[in-house]
Amino acid sequence: MSLWFWLLLACALAYAWKIVGYFVPARFLEDPRTSRIAGTMTIGLLASLTVVNAVVSGQGLAADARLGALAAAGIALIFRAPFLVVVIAGAGAAALLRALGWN
Repeated sequence: MSLWFWLLLACALAYAWKIVGYFVPARFLEDPRTSRIAGTMTIGLLASLTVVNAVVSGQGLAADARLGALAAAGIALIFRAPFLVVVIAGAGAAALLRALGWN
């Protein structure tokens, strides 16, 4: 099967999943637990996406400046820095590590 088949199948499944959302009863969506669970799942998915993008390069694992940037951003978050400061700390750490030769 070609790549186009799998791409169209994924699009159809994503659209079907969206349509299924319209059939969920309103009382289920109004439950506070649902909001809490959805928020927690979003955080988990974004965290896993961030880690995967920081340690994977192509088909293998990579230890490069992205790990240092992630660590610097994590430290800034621990100190409750504003989001812009977290981004600048991560970017600055990556730039410094790459300047030092850790590609």
